[in-house]
Amino acid sequence: MSAASGSSGPVVVVGGGVVGLCTAYYLAAAGREVEVVERRQLGSGVSRGNAGWVCLSHSTPVPAPGVVRYALRSLGRPDSPLYLRPLPDPAFVRWLWRFWRSSTPAAFRRGYAAIAELNRDTFGLFDGMREAGVDTTLTRPGMVHAFLSPAEARHHLAIQREMADGHYPVPDDITTGAEARLLDEALSPAVRAAYLVAGEGVVDPEAFARALGEALAAAGVKIHENAEITGFRSAGGRVTALRTADSELPCSAVVVAAGMRSPGLLRRLGHHLPLQAGKGYSFSVDLDPAPRHTLYFGERRAVASPIGGTTRIGGTMELSGNNNRLDWRRIVAVALASRHYLGRWFDDPDDLVGLIRDPWVGGRPFLPDGLPVIDRVPGHDNAFAATGHGMLGVTLGPVTGHRLAEYVVTGRRPEALVPFRFGRLRS
Repeated sequence: MSAASGSSGPVVVVGGGVVGLCTAYYLAAAGREVEVVERRQLGSGVSRGNAGWVCLSHSTPVPAPGVVRYALRSLGRPDSPLYLRPLPDPAFVRWLWRFWRSSTPAAFRRGYAAIAELNRDTFGLFDGMREAGVDTTLTRPGMVHAFLSPAEARHHLAIQREMADGHYPVPDDITTGAEARLLDEALSPAVRAAYLVAGEGVVDPEAFARALGEALAAAGVKIHENAEITGFRSAGGRVTALRTADSELPCSAVVVAAGMRSPGLLRRLGHHLPLQAGKGYSFSVDLDPAPRHTLYFGERRAVASPIGGTTRIGGTMELSGNNNRLDWRRIVAVALASRHYLGRWFDDPDDLVGLIRDPWVGGRPFLPDGLPVIDRVPGHDNAFAATGHGMLGVTLGPVTGHRLAEYVVTGRRPEALVPFRFGRLRS
């Protein structure tokens, strides 16, 4: 039985980021009446300032072997790529404990395999959207992995080749010496090794969200911006309406895809979701020459993307609680990290204020095992959640929306969504 069986009204999707909009898109394509509710404007949250990657080679859970030791070394170092600032909060401590338990090799491999399977149709779904008239902005220039050390590059490539296992192409060897920077003319002479993973993609995430909104409006989807859900009305194990400050929206089903706001909404449905914000930082800058590919800066774990005629540079993972405070030291740290690979595009950190545009911080939603939840909400026949995508919201947005729409419409959980069920969080 589908979630909407026996009920009237639209499927209401709460959250106007890429994941929520993709879910609404595929629900509408399946013939469902759909409404979208967004607290601010479409695409204004984490979807706005990320690096725009659509990639297979970096679709991995964050909890990985060695990551906890790396995080502990960051204590007291706000310039570290992975920065942990302990909080006097028992929930945060419990989250870190579960994160540590999820960083074993076996847990990492299970998570990676689950994401790889979900990702199987990623580029095909982007192509389908484009053919249907959605300006996804997707290009596939490939991703250059750049390193200051050939040994580090070989180590990284060996791990990546093992994990790829045929899911995406990887080169046989690295390019070293002066030839490394020929893979992308934006790279500096300090880069001594690099390799290209062909076919990896990039979108302008804000423009993609805007195009999805336009496609939804053209399909008759009603979009409520600047509207906040304050609660739900339920009866007989089903959500019958969503409450806002001044009205109710009747529904046949609801999808909570609201990023870091999801736990508060799910608590109103009687369910606890242990999300923490993995804060990421980015900014835009005009470089000459500008990168032609997406770039991954290996040792410093920063990135660069060609987006909208400029270069977006981003990086860092900051675990400092659920807030969106912008720490300028983190912006400076990302800029300094990029300078090793892009050359001295600025001389002094004080110059950055005049050089960069759109400094941004966003709380990317993370569950302690690094995997999203894409499932029916326990105890409610017609309530679903899609959140916790971390840094993979753009990559996994279409496949999440496609599979979850199938679940809502048919009432049967697709096999690819089994690893992302709520029940795993109780183990």
